[in-house]
Amino acid sequence: MAEHVVHFHASQPRNRVEKIGLFLRRNRRPIIATQWVVIVLYAAMVIIPAFLPLPPESAHIWDNLRLFAQFCFWGLWWPGVMIATVTMGRVWCGLFCPEGALSEWVSQYGRGKALPGWLKWTGWPFVAFVTTTVYGQLVSVYEYPQAALLVLGGSTVAALGIGLLYGREKRIWCRYLCPASGVFAVLAKIAPLHYKVDRAAWDRHEGDFEPVNCAPLLDVRRMTSASECHSCGRCAGQRDAVTYSARSPFAEVLDLEAPARTPDALTLLYGVLGVATAAFQWTLSPWLLNAKLALAEWLVEHDHFLLLDNDVPWWLLTHYPEASDLFTWLDGVLILGYLLGGGFLLGSLLLAGPLLAARLVRTAALNWQRFALALTPLAGASVILGLSMLTVTHLKAEHLWLGWLPYFRIGLLGTGCLASLWLALRLVQLASASLPRRAAAGLTMLFPVGLMATVWTLVFFIW
Repeated sequence: MAEHVVHFHASQPRNRVEKIGLFLRRNRRPIIATQWVVIVLYAAMVIIPAFLPLPPESAHIWDNLRLFAQFCFWGLWWPGVMIATVTMGRVWCGLFCPEGALSEWVSQYGRGKALPGWLKWTGWPFVAFVTTTVYGQLVSVYEYPQAALLVLGGSTVAALGIGLLYGREKRIWCRYLCPASGVFAVLAKIAPLHYKVDRAAWDRHEGDFEPVNCAPLLDVRRMTSASECHSCGRCAGQRDAVTYSARSPFAEVLDLEAPARTPDALTLLYGVLGVATAAFQWTLSPWLLNAKLALAEWLVEHDHFLLLDNDVPWWLLTHYPEASDLFTWLDGVLILGYLLGGGFLLGSLLLAGPLLAARLVRTAALNWQRFALALTPLAGASVILGLSMLTVTHLKAEHLWLGWLPYFRIGLLGTGCLASLWLALRLVQLASASLPRRAAAGLTMLFPVGLMATVWTLVFFIW
């Protein structure tokens, strides 16, 4: 019997943004072709530099392939991915990500096994993010392409393995295990572009319709958050109820019907604002340097030299004699302690504000998770500031004029702080508590915002 194919026909789009979504749905082949181009570029930037020699001191990003690849990948590509997520949602995941595309493609030929219970644990993205971030710092993933190949190549191999085992034409890796998924899920909440679902229009739609293959396994009909949506456009126009739409960047956090999940809140506080911030600034920290000098002196005085040994495999700790860059076991212990201990201490201090605010307003829908999500604009500014430090490092090496840099940093940090404070105050206004309690709740949210502003001020203007 011939298969019945229902062709996709959406109602007339009402605006240009909606047309973009429908365009993406109708042009899957060019999108897939683009994904394969990105895969080739990604592979080239990750693999080729790992087999090139260390660049001479006179090398520039325009005449040395290794430096050029590093600048493009870490200085432009990843900051651009975060900026795109904050502004347009998870378009990187849905339209360009090489791991997502490869995982979905290979799952067509895999075993298609049902998902085991352990795989669905909601904490995996957070654990994967923290583990990858910490390990990347220990092996200097930003500085050495061998380390980048190990970390990113390992992630890609894992994505392929999951695709071969589970699901059929799905992105199981992206939904449950991707180290960046938790960060993208948080930042997408403030994206001014998203796919909006009209539940009433969906339910009253009659007649045939073309089914949608939602690769990240979303229940499109009930979708109220941009966190898990990959913004691929496959569901645009579905049942004349799904539209690519503009919205206020604060709309989702202020929508008490939208989910405020504990994994998202913890990823934001302990991951993006905690461990990631520590990872961006540990090399500048005078506290870490002073601790290292004091411990090294004590070890020498007491004839304990094991921790001062730098004969460590490069895949465990940074070890590049040709660049005179050798981590000792002491370096590894201190970095590990600084990132995990310092990151989780910072995250816990940040958590105090949302916890106190939620307790003061005593409103069920305004829990600490909701108040924590008010810090999302600050998290977006923080991660962009941190990643742009890599961009600045390359630009400084080329002796380019950077007189604009302090103003850019102050402007971006200030925007993130003010937007988070405004969100927190708007949430407080939604509470049913008395005016004094609401005022006190608003004041408690000053603490996490002020703390992050202080941390970045130390990094950029004091240390």
